[in-house]
Amino acid sequence: MKNKMVAGILGILCGSLGVHKFYMGNVMPGVVYLLLCWTGIPGILGLIEGIIYLMDTDEAFQARVEAKKFFM
Repeated sequence: MKNKMVAGILGILCGSLGVHKFYMGNVMPGVVYLLLCWTGIPGILGLIEGIIYLMDTDEAFQARVEAKKFFM
């Protein structure tokens, strides 16, 4: 069971490297974030996703983890 607090903080602090994607079990998006980290786009997306993870209810977050949604 993944912790939404950990995923949110990883998304906000290390989102440009895709660490939050790896934590949630989404390897391919994590690799894409890592490959594109020099553009700054994954950092912005990671910040947004981190905030979304923190604002999600526990049930919605667990559904997101189980569905393994690639982006947001």
